[in-house]
Amino acid sequence: MNSLLSPLSPIEIGITSLPLLLLLIFLRLPIGLAMLVLGLGGSWVINGSPMMALAQLKHTPYGQFSSYSLSILPLFLLMGQFATLGGMSSALMKAANAFVGHYRGGLAMAVIAACGGFGSICGSSLATSATMGQVALPDLRKAGYPGGLASATLAAGGTLGILIPPSIILVIYAILAEQNIAKLFVAALIPGLLAMLGYIATLAVIMHLSNDTSQYPRQRRQTRQEKLAALGAVWPVMVIFLIVVGGIYAGFFTPTEAAAIGAAGTGLLALKAGRLTWQSLTSAIASTASASAMVFFIILGAGFLNGFLTLCGIPQALAEFVTHSNLSAYAVLVVLLGLFLLLGCVMESLSIILLMVPLVFPIVSSLDFGLPAHEFGLWFGILVLIVVEVGLITPPVGLNLFVIHRMAPDIGLGAMFRSVLPFVFSDLIRVCLLVATPILSLGLVRLVF
Repeated sequence: MNSLLSPLSPIEIGITSLPLLLLLIFLRLPIGLAMLVLGLGGSWVINGSPMMALAQLKHTPYGQFSSYSLSILPLFLLMGQFATLGGMSSALMKAANAFVGHYRGGLAMAVIAACGGFGSICGSSLATSATMGQVALPDLRKAGYPGGLASATLAAGGTLGILIPPSIILVIYAILAEQNIAKLFVAALIPGLLAMLGYIATLAVIMHLSNDTSQYPRQRRQTRQEKLAALGAVWPVMVIFLIVVGGIYAGFFTPTEAAAIGAAGTGLLALKAGRLTWQSLTSAIASTASASAMVFFIILGAGFLNGFLTLCGIPQALAEFVTHSNLSAYAVLVVLLGLFLLLGCVMESLSIILLMVPLVFPIVSSLDFGLPAHEFGLWFGILVLIVVEVGLITPPVGLNLFVIHRMAPDIGLGAMFRSVLPFVFSDLIRVCLLVATPILSLGLVRLVF
């Protein structure tokens, strides 16, 4: 093989490309462009000619985007836009606050519950953080919550956007690992609810350990009529969730059809609320197009980079290393999850999924975990989703924290990072629990299917 870098073997070139990718990210080059440049440039280096690298431009984009399943992404993003326009985030916040606001720290707990509800009709972590931040951050600060804790609560709650189905990240994983999207949504439901309860428990511990009883004030206990009225305002969210997710589970329509129905339903609700004007519709479509283009460009860049890494022999080298390492299946799993966790500290979650899943899934799926192949694919997907979700709130690239920081630049990032550590600890406990007990992810799947 005529390499431009003859002193280096193809595997060494592939390994060298990974720290170079991180360097480009730190230099603020868009992640999709960084992967695209490295993929094309690396293929050029390996082949010794630019023509073979450029020839990939003829078939790789079509191969990446010809999948019908990808049409689900802009539909779920549009559903989130319409849900925001329809005022559903505010209704969810009021309803959650009506039930838990009278506890110490109840307002922050209500934020977590509202984020979980909004995540059930959004599917995006960043969108959930941004939307709920606009609704709840002023109330948290007005109630006297420290800026660090208020922002950390919203950032952690935002991760429920990809944990509570439907989830855009799970759709991407399903396509990459050739898994059933509907079954993945079912498998994610209990872990998502565990995440929400874990965050609420974390807040309860923070309240208990606080010595200042004037902080985190209790609110007035609302009457039964007030609770029912607040609950009645969120019935559209419940209906849309049941139609979209329940329809998928029942087999009435495919996930893509469900996303289209959900987008239409939230659009009608926004229209009924009087907030869907021609101007807001144009803005929602433009925002959806922009977010979809960003996601698709990352998918394209990851396709080129993964092609280059395959050309280098990285997957084969990893498989050989695992085979000769004499590590148990669970030891390999823990190492891989640790790698995902470390990458989450410096990379965006979608990029990690697109980069790593094609490399490691064929290797780890060949190991014996005592599960059928189709169940292992679901279980591993949930574990990867949760570990990647932790990266959204860990320094130095906790994207959810930066989303909140843009809304309140007076809150220091240092205070945010310190305040989010208890939520990260809660996440790590949940990861250990799900690794030790696969039934938490698979039990509902076995019951439904």
